[in-house]
Amino acid sequence: MLAAAALSRPVPHCPALVLNADHRPLSYYPLSLWSWQDTIKAVFLERVNILEEYDRVVHSARFEMRLPSVVSLKTYIRPARRPAFTRFNVFLRDQFECQYCGDPKDLTFDHVIPRSKGGRTTWENVVTACSPCNLNKGGRMPNQAKMHPRIRPHPPTVNELREHGRKFPPNYLHESWADYLYWDSELEP
Repeated sequence: MLAAAALSRPVPHCPALVLNADHRPLSYYPLSLWSWQDTIKAVFLERVNILEEYDRVVHSARFEMRLPSVVSLKTYIRPARRPAFTRFNVFLRDQFECQYCGDPKDLTFDHVIPRSKGGRTTWENVVTACSPCNLNKGGRMPNQAKMHPRIRPHPPTVNELREHGRKFPPNYLHESWADYLYWDSELEP
């Protein structure tokens, strides 16, 4: 009803920042955002509290509502104790830089001890590598290739990934989100 009425007139990109019940973002990188449609649905299902709003209004024949720009969940979601092993989380742990040369472009992940030599796909054996370094190292051991990771690969903590994520603010930050986000670049003099 509301969504159909709102879609008849184009609505600009108005995502809502989603905070946990403790008013912290669910994640910094990627930043926890919902589309305006998902946010309105959560409001009607009484799953969130509206903390800030856009100037933009959507309406149906019998209802009008300002679009929420910041919402908090009514029920606290306990963060995972350990981050999942994913390509994205490996990149985030390594701060989106090749662990051999520091290049932030064309990233892949590399098995420090190659799989062909018994290396496993674990936090302790996988690092971020640019394609040229990964190809250069190939299936060789670090000593053979004379290539050693800048940091020792390790399982990151949730807090470590959160802190690393805060170093990469998104391109779009609405001014109503400022009181809820804390980016490293804002803290510098």
